[in-house]
Amino acid sequence: MSPASTGASTTVDAATPVPSADSTGSDSRMTPGGPGYRRMSLALFLAGVATFALLYSTQALLPLISGEFGVAAGEASWTVAAATGGLALFVLPMSALSERYGRRSVMTASLAVAVVVGLLVPFAPSIGALVVLRAVQGAALAGLPASAQAYLAEEVRPKALITAIGLFVAGNSVGGMSGRVITGWVAQEWGWRVAVGVIGVIAVGCAVAFRLLLPAPRHFTAGSLRPRILLGTVRDHLANPLLRRLYAIGALFMTVFGGVYTVIGYRLTEAPFGLPQGIAGSIFLVYLVGTVSASVAGRLVGRLGRRGALYLAGGTTAAGLLLSLAPALPLVLLGLVLITAGFFAGHAVASSAVSKTAVHGRAQASALYQSMYYIGSSVGSMVGATAFHADGWAGTVGVGLLAVLGVVTITVLGTRAARVAARSALVANAH
Repeated sequence: MSPASTGASTTVDAATPVPSADSTGSDSRMTPGGPGYRRMSLALFLAGVATFALLYSTQALLPLISGEFGVAAGEASWTVAAATGGLALFVLPMSALSERYGRRSVMTASLAVAVVVGLLVPFAPSIGALVVLRAVQGAALAGLPASAQAYLAEEVRPKALITAIGLFVAGNSVGGMSGRVITGWVAQEWGWRVAVGVIGVIAVGCAVAFRLLLPAPRHFTAGSLRPRILLGTVRDHLANPLLRRLYAIGALFMTVFGGVYTVIGYRLTEAPFGLPQGIAGSIFLVYLVGTVSASVAGRLVGRLGRRGALYLAGGTTAAGLLLSLAPALPLVLLGLVLITAGFFAGHAVASSAVSKTAVHGRAQASALYQSMYYIGSSVGSMVGATAFHADGWAGTVGVGLLAVLGVVTITVLGTRAARVAARSALVANAH
């Protein structure tokens, strides 16, 4: 949703540099087919792969973790919730560091720490130690999402921004998929500890390639680390009704996704399906659908507008949730396909709208979105697992449907705000 479409107004801070032109007056930012664009796209794609592979490395393994440590689904789900919660808690401070020290430097340091912790995770002696390590890993990964979106907003031309962010989100989907599929099959043969170790090694390779490929920033201007300035920027973003709606939409979409994919392993390995761990892990191949839906989000917005794309994403997610209630495995899989497609499309639309809306403090604007997004993941993981323990899969689906209803309600409110703003503008112009 653009400011005009939601009734939110946006002004450019005169003190904020706008990196749109070089000394010759032409736009020197990257564009598809231009110098550095492919390297940048591949680098951030790999960063997205590493981020999601590490962040959700234990999600497909929760039944095995429950079995080894003798804990229920709700307790095992903390290995996911702690990682996403750590990211949500630290994403804003890390974004402030990126404003001062640069996007590329912060992303590189974050990946380096996260992969080191990832190599330690297989040696966790208890569920408590595992949760702590995962929280530290999530906090380290906090430097990636907001900094990546701010880097793109500064280095890529506006018309190509949603496509570039869609590719980064597509990397998230590939990382989430490959991490879960690989861990499922490796764990079936050698256990969950070897499985998460393999993900750590893969992430090392992604981190090295990312640092070698990512072009040096040309339009970054260092900001201040003074808390007063940071808090002022955050306050400005939270005062923007459009940004508040986008933050809530990201959190609600991720509540659905976090709940469904935290619990799906239990459902598929238990009766009536009773699938082996490797087969259950392969279910995450449906993430490929997310790769496609995220990368075409720009086309959806072009045809339907942002609100229309969000309605479509929410409706697709809701249809998938309802279909997944069926007792037939093919229908459950089709439901997961729809949930995944709807989620990634909605996330790409909302996150790119945040980057376009923020005219200053882009890293903080993206950080607030990412914070709410991963809070939604943590809440979804815990509430979804608790609902599953209490009412089975229907309980998890109920949580997801409530979250989708929230997305639709917020989008409707944005539509009404846009109409009110349009009428007010007409009256003002008439006078």
